[in-house]
Amino acid sequence: MKKVAIVTGGSRGIGFSIALELGKKEYLPVITARNPEELERAREELKKEGVEVCVKSLDVSEYAACKELAEEVISKYGRIDVLVNNAGITRDKLFVRMSPQDWEDVIRINLLGTFNMSHAVLKHMASAKQGVIVNVASVVGISGNAGQTNYAASKAGVIAFTRSLAKEVGGWGIRVVAVAPGFIETAMTAKLSEEIKKEYMNRIPLRKFGDPSDVAKLVSFLVSEDASYISGQIYVVDGGLI
Repeated sequence: MKKVAIVTGGSRGIGFSIALELGKKEYLPVITARNPEELERAREELKKEGVEVCVKSLDVSEYAACKELAEEVISKYGRIDVLVNNAGITRDKLFVRMSPQDWEDVIRINLLGTFNMSHAVLKHMASAKQGVIVNVASVVGISGNAGQTNYAASKAGVIAFTRSLAKEVGGWGIRVVAVAPGFIETAMTAKLSEEIKKEYMNRIPLRKFGDPSDVAKLVSFLVSEDASYISGQIYVVDGGLI
């Protein structure tokens, strides 16, 4: 029986790359996203790569839906070995122009969603006396960034959540870690202007943008037995940006 890894926001970008990387190892990825069409497209792409996958349409900001997903996975597969909290959105805007809705939307998906899924799987991992939770944060949660007060606050919250939860659940054999990507080439960063991209490139010592696989390979290591004594840590993947 393969190990089971839930990857939220797994239909594209970093989440898709993580699902692909884990699927090539000993894991059955269960990927979630809000868009059913994107999920089916992801399923087909993963199938072409020889990866068996389960897909589920899910809004991580809805606690009941997250709990239902965890119960479904346990009922069908009998285990949840890994949770990757990757689902996230941006609503970039200077703070003086930011609406309360812009703030709330980002916090609900990025931070509340991380709470919801972690809370939903935790009792199952505790019963099994094992499990790994990987939270996808961001370098802006460490350094801050103009025009991203909502996003930076949500990711800083994810970082603090990671460190705190790791201290609570280690006695149950559960590890909690986070990765903090810098400028990774995804659909999200593709929306940025060429001027902003050039500015970032000039600030990155390695003089190149990251690929989703750079994050996925690190996640693959962190959930493996090779990382069995690592918990509560935040790993930056940014080419030296911060």
